[in-house]
Amino acid sequence: MRTVAHLYDNYSTAQQVVNDLEAAGFSHENVSLVANEGVSSTAPVTADPMVEPATGTGAGTGASIGTIIGGGAGLLAGIGALAIPGVGPVIAAGWLVATLTGAGAGAAAGGLLGSLTGAGLSEEHAHVYAEGVRRGSTLVSVRADEARVTEAEVIMTGHGPVDIADRGTDYRADGGWDRFDESRGALTADELAAERLRMSTRAGI
Repeated sequence: MRTVAHLYDNYSTAQQVVNDLEAAGFSHENVSLVANEGVSSTAPVTADPMVEPATGTGAGTGASIGTIIGGGAGLLAGIGALAIPGVGPVIAAGWLVATLTGAGAGAAAGGLLGSLTGAGLSEEHAHVYAEGVRRGSTLVSVRADEARVTEAEVIMTGHGPVDIADRGTDYRADGGWDRFDESRGALTADELAAERLRMSTRAGI
């Protein structure tokens, strides 16, 4: 299995990527989405360290992280909230969540950077992916058999993902960023909004 990952500045675009991957037959058990909670109101973050699937009914209150792994209604039906060191509150679902939490804890027990490199992504790209989520982008990843890697890439690149090399260059030019650093902590709501505006302006959106 190989991991294919892409970053999207638009959360709804990332959702569509997930839907398209599943429609193509990629199991939701092998697809993952992680987004800064500030870009979507889908899953409110509470003080409870346990994940609450975003059902809107409250039925999931107190559920463990395992609740958003698996299930029969597709990946996005089980999205939940947790906290990642250095990123802050996120909404997430899929295999990467189990890696982050050790498949047991409610709040992220491990770092996003380590989870990405552990999945086989290059350290250079992993730093940009992690910083991208911190700054309001959404990370979609899929584990695919070697024979289906190209198919996954075609689906994901068809939705206009972030150019990771360009984004890394942009981050480094902005305030001397060098790499993702958990000690920097999460952005405030105002900082997140300003960063997303900067990115959309830079992209000419």
